[in-house]
Amino acid sequence: MRRRPEARTPGTPQARPTDTPDMRAVVQDRYGAADLLRQTRIPRPEVTDLEVLVRVQAAGLDRGTWHLMTGKPYLMRIAGLGFRGPKDRVPGRDLAGTVAAVGAGVTRFEVGDEVYGVGRGSFAEYAVARADKLARKPKSLSFEQAAVVPISAATALQALTDHGRLEAGQRVLVIGASGGVGSYAVQLAKALGAEVTGVASTAKLDLVRSLGADHVVDYTRDDFAGTGERYDLVLDIAGNPTLRRLRRALTRSGTAVIVGGENGGDLTGGMNRTLRALVLSPFISQRFANFINKEQASDLDRITGLIDSGQVTPSIDRTYPLEQVPEAMRQLAAGQVRGKVAVTI
Repeated sequence: MRRRPEARTPGTPQARPTDTPDMRAVVQDRYGAADLLRQTRIPRPEVTDLEVLVRVQAAGLDRGTWHLMTGKPYLMRIAGLGFRGPKDRVPGRDLAGTVAAVGAGVTRFEVGDEVYGVGRGSFAEYAVARADKLARKPKSLSFEQAAVVPISAATALQALTDHGRLEAGQRVLVIGASGGVGSYAVQLAKALGAEVTGVASTAKLDLVRSLGADHVVDYTRDDFAGTGERYDLVLDIAGNPTLRRLRRALTRSGTAVIVGGENGGDLTGGMNRTLRALVLSPFISQRFANFINKEQASDLDRITGLIDSGQVTPSIDRTYPLEQVPEAMRQLAAGQVRGKVAVTI
């Protein structure tokens, strides 16, 4: 049994480890393709008052990390993420590991706690995360499984509940059901009592069925908007259907939540389509919604309960060691990933 650290007075910082002054990490000095990612040794990060230093056991790879690597759409750079290169030199955000040190204002965690959540620079041996973006790791999951949960699962949960306003018994269509967010959306919608139809390619339909989807649509053969079926809620994670097709798939008072947008060009990405949807929404009986994911521990706590009850299970396609992060990124960009990818540190 692990011995718990001695109690400390709140507000007193715990010392950071000093046995190794630096760490292995994948770094990126400018925007571009995966070939620019390289492994090197850099100084270990330090925590501020409300932060936690995590000894990373595994990290997750999501589409947002790819956008931060490429710097596309270009509006991201104007928004303050770095003009010629990313402000955060070490990529990676999802993480799972053990607490190595905590800031002076952190009381929720202690050294040795197993946690998961969202941090900065998780493709490294150590990463810093705000305490309010971390939760205790589900006991039923390995570090690799836990690392692929936070961003994708929380995005799916918020799309379904906060913005889709899903109610039990409603019919839900998940476009992009075999991807990172989609694989959680199918399971979460089922856990919330919905009848779920998942849209994916032929090779990935078996995965979507295994996630619990009641029905599947093979987009290489059938148009989800042309089947005659109507849905109370459509989650557009693939990011390429026209607004007209989304409306055709909805009931008269249905809601479409636009989660992804990949086909709008290098400058704005899918923002043009999203803006058109939001302008149109007040003038029709159907509703369009879009959002930016909130990274918060309360969502992780709710997801943890669903994981430990067996209602949600991470779907990991492949696991890569830290030195193979460039290859993992290439597989993600090529659309070859079913579910999620984990990186072991």
